[in-house]
Amino acid sequence: MRALLVRLFTLPPGPAPRFWIAVRAAVSIGAPFGVLVLLGHEDIGLQTAAGAFVALFFASAGAVERAKALPVVGGALFVCSALGAVLSPWPWLLAAGLVAVAVVASACCFAYRVGPPGPVFLVLSYGLAANITGVVDGERITDPLPFLAAVAGGGSLFSYLVALAPLLLRSERRRPARTLRQLMPGPWLGPGERRLILRIAVVSALGALVSMVLLDPHRAYWTVSAGVAVVGLTPSRGYSLGRGLHRTVGTLLGAGLAVVLAPVAANPLLLVALLMLLQFGIELVVVRNYALALVFITPLVLLITAAATGTVDVAGAAWERLLDTMVGSALAILTGLLHRREPAG
Repeated sequence: MRALLVRLFTLPPGPAPRFWIAVRAAVSIGAPFGVLVLLGHEDIGLQTAAGAFVALFFASAGAVERAKALPVVGGALFVCSALGAVLSPWPWLLAAGLVAVAVVASACCFAYRVGPPGPVFLVLSYGLAANITGVVDGERITDPLPFLAAVAGGGSLFSYLVALAPLLLRSERRRPARTLRQLMPGPWLGPGERRLILRIAVVSALGALVSMVLLDPHRAYWTVSAGVAVVGLTPSRGYSLGRGLHRTVGTLLGAGLAVVLAPVAANPLLLVALLMLLQFGIELVVVRNYALALVFITPLVLLITAAATGTVDVAGAAWERLLDTMVGSALAILTGLLHRREPAG
């Protein structure tokens, strides 16, 4: 426990420089949104932000390699978003779809060795789409078809082009590149991966059920995504405990930051700048301190959702996200008992 607390407040050196990775991620989420705000289409711009998650995958790979792998990721993110939008009017079907997305996305990510950030953003895409296109008083908040077009075109496609921008350099084009089969080998699941999938299935089913019965059906995606993130990519009890601690503390601080930033985010252009800064910060520190990354991730998702759905009470939404995170993290930590205890030393 002492070691976990020490890691919570340290920022160790990263495995590789991430400045340009962070720049690409910030441009991917901010440029389409900013252009559409200037053209008077803020609502569509917000929807493109939900498609920018594609920039987070294979971030350390070369541009030629990203050109091969990101269409697969973008397609998966789009399918998750489409399924969330389709099932949004029916809470129990939406919950069942959430569990299915979490389990299938995890199985595919593990089987094909996709690596960080893993399945969590596929779950978030599903949940964000369901909330942004949700039904209030018998009518959709946002029409699903334009939303999905914005996600695919303004979000995923633009992020893909930004990821390929280094190909303008001759040195990048000459860089040795792995094949798609080498980038995503498989499908193959070892004992550790199968146990992770089992844990995610348990966390997803229980998290969705708790949200449906005791909390709010439309917040189930946050509970489940928190649980999926805490389970993580490593089959270990100690790993999950550390992730749970980081997830909870980071979400608590991030929720407070979201409340502070909410008045500033009321201005569309300032919201664009905030989203870019938050995305930049996430990618700069995520491999060094997960809690610090959550300080940026939480307000990013909260501000996007609040602006897209017209939520005024950001403080209330922030408290709800903290509660959902605590539930999802607790479930994920408890399922860590399915792993064998690591030998001492």
